[in-house]
Amino acid sequence: MPIGFATEHRAFAESVAGFVARHASIESTRRAAGQLSAGGPPDCWAALVGQGLTAVHLPEEYGGAGAGLLELAVAVEETGRGLLPGPYLPSVLTSAVLARHAGPEPAKALLPAFAEGATGAVAVVPGLTARATQVGWEIHGVVEPVPGATGATYLLLGARTDADPARAEEIWFVVEPGAAVEVTALDPVDLSRGVARVRTNGLEITASQVLPGVTTTRVRELAAVLAAAEAVGVARWCFETALAYVKVREQFGVAVGSFQAIKHKAATLFTRLELAGAAAWDAARAADDTAPDAEEQLALAAAEAAVVCLPLAREVALDCITMLGGIGFTWEHDIHLYWRRAIFLGQWLGAAPEWAARLGRAALAGGPTRRFDLELDEGDTGAFRAEVAANLAAANILAEPARRQRLAELGYVSPHYPRPYGIGADPAQQVVIQQEFARIGLTPPSTVIGEFALPTIMAHGTEAQRDAYVPATLRGDIVWCQLFSEPGAGSDLAALATRATRVEGGWRLNGQKVWNSKAHEAHFGICLARTDPDAAKHKGITYFVVDMATPGIDVRPLKQANGRSEFNEVYLDDVFVPDDGVVGEVNGGWRIARTTLANERVMIAGGPGMQAFGKLVADLTADPAAADPAPLARLGAFAAENFALRALTLRSTLQRLSGLNPGAASSVLKLAVTEHQRAVVTARLERFGPAGAHLDGSAGEPLTDYLSLPSVLLGGGTREIQLNVVAERILGLPRG
Repeated sequence: MPIGFATEHRAFAESVAGFVARHASIESTRRAAGQLSAGGPPDCWAALVGQGLTAVHLPEEYGGAGAGLLELAVAVEETGRGLLPGPYLPSVLTSAVLARHAGPEPAKALLPAFAEGATGAVAVVPGLTARATQVGWEIHGVVEPVPGATGATYLLLGARTDADPARAEEIWFVVEPGAAVEVTALDPVDLSRGVARVRTNGLEITASQVLPGVTTTRVRELAAVLAAAEAVGVARWCFETALAYVKVREQFGVAVGSFQAIKHKAATLFTRLELAGAAAWDAARAADDTAPDAEEQLALAAAEAAVVCLPLAREVALDCITMLGGIGFTWEHDIHLYWRRAIFLGQWLGAAPEWAARLGRAALAGGPTRRFDLELDEGDTGAFRAEVAANLAAANILAEPARRQRLAELGYVSPHYPRPYGIGADPAQQVVIQQEFARIGLTPPSTVIGEFALPTIMAHGTEAQRDAYVPATLRGDIVWCQLFSEPGAGSDLAALATRATRVEGGWRLNGQKVWNSKAHEAHFGICLARTDPDAAKHKGITYFVVDMATPGIDVRPLKQANGRSEFNEVYLDDVFVPDDGVVGEVNGGWRIARTTLANERVMIAGGPGMQAFGKLVADLTADPAAADPAPLARLGAFAAENFALRALTLRSTLQRLSGLNPGAASSVLKLAVTEHQRAVVTARLERFGPAGAHLDGSAGEPLTDYLSLPSVLLGGGTREIQLNVVAERILGLPRG
């Protein structure tokens, strides 16, 4: 999924991609590698300027398009995906910093030139030294690497005003290369973009040239936003290239993409790429935020993007080279050019642990966290919100179970269900209801396994079944369990062995089910059983509703490694199910079991995995050793990943609100969230060392959480099953 998912962003991205393909082919970039390494502009620069791509983000009064950083990030992503050569990234970064922070007079003097094609370069650290003079400052020193500096029209440089770091202040200014500003080309790792050393020796600037609104923090944050966007574009090209290759490259007479190892690798890379795209999008939208806490939010989101995206491009490129095999390691293949750019991006702004430490310090200090608020147009939802607020306020004063019954009558238990069971809420209305529940501190009720049972009954059941089961479940009078998995079937439900034999008035069920949550307290179970043993394995299966009080049902709790019994195994011994317990057609259960309502429940970004991360933060807050560099960086990396997961959830919700398909978000979230939780829970246990060898004391709860991980990793399908789903159904890789 590209950074920009809105219709207008996709159209803009396509136009940028088309421009790069027409004007800056990889062949032309290869031919001009020497010129580009020396800092010369690419042949397409004039056309690039004419297309307005250097001024997307600049105010209209200075010749720009007046768009935001998100639109610029969309363009930068596509230029990265097309490996656009030359100083595009450093130039738009320079002008973005000036447009946002330089002030009106410098902006008026400089930005029209950038709109007309001037190039710029930024030293992202204030590596020079400034000595005070009667009229301003005298600048000395060397700073490197500065991408795009060779041949740049303007240089944005920073200097410290005192040699003593404890007392130093910083100043930023714009100069043109000249006798007092020596620019020397360096041998770049990125063959499509020049990088240089900038040396100043007695450069004099006046006090009026200093840009007080520009700071190192602001420069580096905007650099992280745009570098993350380019990194995602680079990684996307590498992944798309490797994916296309494994679909057609054959070994042993079949496409290598049918091998499970390749499928799992591709799905894992895709998941990481989706998460990085969400992080880059989150950073770009934070850069456009105008709320009172916008600076704090940008600081968090820029660090998130730097941690998640910048190393990712380098590692994804390397993994894709290995997917291509020996051909990917040759000079002739284009992927090494992308890998080289990815290496540059991963190194330019410093190591990821440096950025992660920022997030770690913020978490330990209990400071502000990244906001993922979802703002709706109150003109469209205001009246509905007022109605929901009034209804919830009236329901909230009731005691249970009257409160639950009232919420069911209102249609708020599952508002996405059609009337009369829900209110047929569209995505925006679902969000309003969730927000109003949260506003008054009321937890939305859940039907738990009913979330699987009720949509199927509503879609395929009889009117009598709907009347009997749906309202009572929504009121909380019926608890469901799911009788699908079997000891010999697992995720392969078509291999189930439970038999249903026709008898007078119904069916007799015999078999064993396993991993059944809620079975010990359920009133009814949804059960798959084989009704035609001679049919193909995906046929001959029927979907039943089983009364759990029926004689012959034996529910046995399964004690887990954590000492708890949260699941059960269920034995069915001549269990009678009447004909009215069949949902849909006999032998049509496989299709019915896969039913979901088209109008699915919308999630809002409540922070998947946040509970585990919050526990880790609470532990570390009281630990003096947590401020050491290594644990601080590790905590910050977890924070960045958590933010990216929440950003991905928010993107999915916004797409639904816009009538767009959120694509692979749910599959990616399942994979990414469980891996995040596993890592966080493991890190929490590791802190205790030998104390974690027993359950007595402070390590007891973290140890129990770790022992509970299998339910997280297995619930809803193992990681391996999910990887196969992503590889085959989303990426289109062939079945093995």
